[in-house]
Amino acid sequence: MIQSYGWSDALQHDFAPHAVRGLIPGRILVQQRGLYEVVTDLGELAAQVSGKLAHEAGPGDFPAVGDWVALAARPDEGAATIHALMPRRTAFVRKAAQSVADEQVVAANVDVALLVASMNADFNARRLERYLATAWQSGAEPVVVLTKADLADDPDAAIDEAESVAFGAPVLAVSAVTGEGLEALAAYLKPAETAVLVGSSGVGKSSLVNALAGENLMAIQAIREDDAKGRHTTTHRELIRLPSGALVLDTPGMRELGLIDADEGLSTAFEDIEALAEACRFSDCGHSNEPGCAVRGALESGALDHGRWKSFQKLQREMAHLERKENPAAREAHRRHWIGVHKAARAHMKAKRRDW
Repeated sequence: MIQSYGWSDALQHDFAPHAVRGLIPGRILVQQRGLYEVVTDLGELAAQVSGKLAHEAGPGDFPAVGDWVALAARPDEGAATIHALMPRRTAFVRKAAQSVADEQVVAANVDVALLVASMNADFNARRLERYLATAWQSGAEPVVVLTKADLADDPDAAIDEAESVAFGAPVLAVSAVTGEGLEALAAYLKPAETAVLVGSSGVGKSSLVNALAGENLMAIQAIREDDAKGRHTTTHRELIRLPSGALVLDTPGMRELGLIDADEGLSTAFEDIEALAEACRFSDCGHSNEPGCAVRGALESGALDHGRWKSFQKLQREMAHLERKENPAAREAHRRHWIGVHKAARAHMKAKRRDW
């Protein structure tokens, strides 16, 4: 059974130390408030983490949907206890809502990240850039999925805008109602491989799962007519096996996706800006008033969109803020930098007053 959920010879080899302890492998299908549904070769079992694992696990070390775990099964009870978490091949991570620095694993061992955005009035290229940075960092292959193509007044404009920020990632326009684009999307969903759907509420993630499955597996709600924004339909994370054998993980809507340790993902998502920065005359160019700044030149010529540049700067500041929270040395360097800036500003004002 677990072979159809992605179990492999490599995983079997890595599981050997747990097998010696009498544990069996399973994959997390559903995660909801500390309770888990796990698929095993003994069937699907309701599971909880052991007291030891709960005590030793850090914020990002608790099991998440898509994780492979080692558990002690009690098949007669339909239950199990999770004793260990196997190393993750990939992880889609967001900033935990209750903490500035703690991470929350949205999905583990994902092959494809379907970044879902609607073609309605709620489409936001800046949000898509954030999703792309996180997807590239995760190790999964990002695919931008633009839903509700049947309702779009100007679908080509939405596709062009998405393609302008989705460097290296395909952009697909789909409709769960008419079936448009579903065949192209299905080509990215392979048997025993896992895709995660990420996007805001109301973009049509659950409708998309239902269309791909050919049946109503997920509840859906209409979007609000006044602002084209949706309500939360999916309230938990669930891994679903489609008739094709592909695995799809639906997630609750997330309008914001805080970055965690996403330096590489940010560089990939903004490779156009990274390339411009490398072309600057000075290696430490601040991209403000320095001579020979390729970034400023591109902004002035219109080759680089001002909104995209501001988005890049915002995400860089967010990454730096997180580093200062976690790294005392970085925090102290930042404090000393601003002390110097304020001293220089005060000296400048004193000099101006003397000139008066």
